[in-house]
Amino acid sequence: MGDIRRSCIDCAVKNCSRMQGTYPQFCLTTHMDEEVLADAMAQYEDELINKVAVASAEVEAEHYCRFTRIEETMAFAEKIGARKLGIATCVGLLAESRILARILRRHGFEVVGVACKAGAQPKESIGIPAYCTVVGPNMCNPILQAKLLNKENTDLNLVVGLCVGHDSLFYRYSDALCTTVVVKDRVLGHNPVAALYTADSYYRKLEA
Repeated sequence: MGDIRRSCIDCAVKNCSRMQGTYPQFCLTTHMDEEVLADAMAQYEDELINKVAVASAEVEAEHYCRFTRIEETMAFAEKIGARKLGIATCVGLLAESRILARILRRHGFEVVGVACKAGAQPKESIGIPAYCTVVGPNMCNPILQAKLLNKENTDLNLVVGLCVGHDSLFYRYSDALCTTVVVKDRVLGHNPVAALYTADSYYRKLEA
């Protein structure tokens, strides 16, 4: 594997969080590029960026270990004044998205959703190999999802189970801020962290 460049993912101290320990020798905080730090902090002077950052911290502090992800999402939307919410959903999670929309509407939000197969474009139309049609003839179209929600002028977009990579394209093309409600993992019931919790046992194969 060669030399490994150590960074935050190799740290077990987390002194940057609680300031109750000693920074490791490879710590990014103590080896910080001050220009990058200054540039990052300067971004919070923007009114919208600051509002989002403050709201995020308030939601965490006010509802820590009490609110579910859906409750936190609604609380966050309220704090930033997001009233029109978009749902970018996988067609495989339309039932879950309908329930989510129902909950959001009961809390006074306007909701519009776009499924990944909207537009019904064949996979081969963009060069996707024919063998990929084994799981369906039409492509997932996260760029179209983003553009349709952009046209709706949504205030905040919620991602529900978009595939790996498709979610990346949706985030790239969405005009509105995005947050993820459901991460797709068909094998683990949309709970991908279970593979990490069992990496030393059942899913040892991940490190084989």
